[in-house]
Amino acid sequence: MTRRLRLGMVGGGEGAFIGAVHRIAARLDDQFELVAGAFSSRADVAARSGAALFIAPDRSYASWQEMAEREAAREDGIDVVSIVTPNHLHVPVAQAFLERGIHVICDKPLGISLDEGRALAKTVRDSGCRFILTHNYSALPMVREARARVAAGELGDIRRIEVEYLQGWLSERLEETDNKQARWRGDPALAGAGAIGDIGTHAWQLAAFVSGMEPVSLRGELMTRVEGRRLDDEVVADMRYANGAHGRLLASQVAGGYLNDLRLRIIGSRASLSFHQQHPEQLVIHPQGASSYTVTRNGPDNRDETRALCRTPAGHPEGYLEGFAQIYREAAQLIRGESDAPLLPGIDAGIAGMKFIETVKASSARGGEWLTW
Repeated sequence: MTRRLRLGMVGGGEGAFIGAVHRIAARLDDQFELVAGAFSSRADVAARSGAALFIAPDRSYASWQEMAEREAAREDGIDVVSIVTPNHLHVPVAQAFLERGIHVICDKPLGISLDEGRALAKTVRDSGCRFILTHNYSALPMVREARARVAAGELGDIRRIEVEYLQGWLSERLEETDNKQARWRGDPALAGAGAIGDIGTHAWQLAAFVSGMEPVSLRGELMTRVEGRRLDDEVVADMRYANGAHGRLLASQVAGGYLNDLRLRIIGSRASLSFHQQHPEQLVIHPQGASSYTVTRNGPDNRDETRALCRTPAGHPEGYLEGFAQIYREAAQLIRGESDAPLLPGIDAGIAGMKFIETVKASSARGGEWLTW
């Protein structure tokens, strides 16, 4: 294919946050052209959003159902759709486009239940289309570097995995205000889960991605710290792994003063490593019997495959947007058949995230009982 991929978007219109992030990411490597969208469930907002994004009026749709039907019928219809809606729409929207032969890039989590996620997995298989889940942190160069070092055995036997994701923005009941992002996240019908789905799945995926390990059992507790809130705003989980390693995950959206503090630490028998998302240029290695040292993005001690992910020279910072852009770059390569994109999160990562949510919910309901993964 010798052209940009034609991209459509569902959600992400006026007043949305994540839609703009996806649009920037899609443009960064010049592999996509946004040509269509159903940007809001409100027709007036959808129309204004389409006009603001310079979408042709006949391709700015009032509903995603109409968009799926009409784009599939066009000779110049979209190749791929980006889904940036509240969680309850992820699966139905993805199914509608996949069934019409259109590839899907979807924000996380996969949906609002494991059952609907499994139904979507069947649709993905039957359609022959690509499904990509935007776990953007796993695409950061220093995260990929960390994964490669673990896989190469530099840490020795993995003994412990610690991951935490702290935010404080929901320390008050913003869902009762006109804050659009908080309102849908506070509604069980729209979000399906609270902090565990919104940021807990990011922490879960990051730990599994870098370590290459999923637990054999886990237990957890969901907490609602803010009185009157209908969903969890904090979660703690403990994990046990087949090799004897233990793990712990903490995700909170009521951690006063924290902005977006995602941290990962993997402890091994020969060395350990730590990564802090707010300092994405750095990966810290802690060798046994030697001084700790910092690996810098695009530095001389990066692997060749890490350097290939970097868009700017060392010392010219990259971060959040570039992580999303890497997802979009690899999605384009996968859709075009240029690469198998083995590190790109897909339907299996989505299913694992939903399984994590439902297992922790079940454990919490049973007083923190250990459950088989």
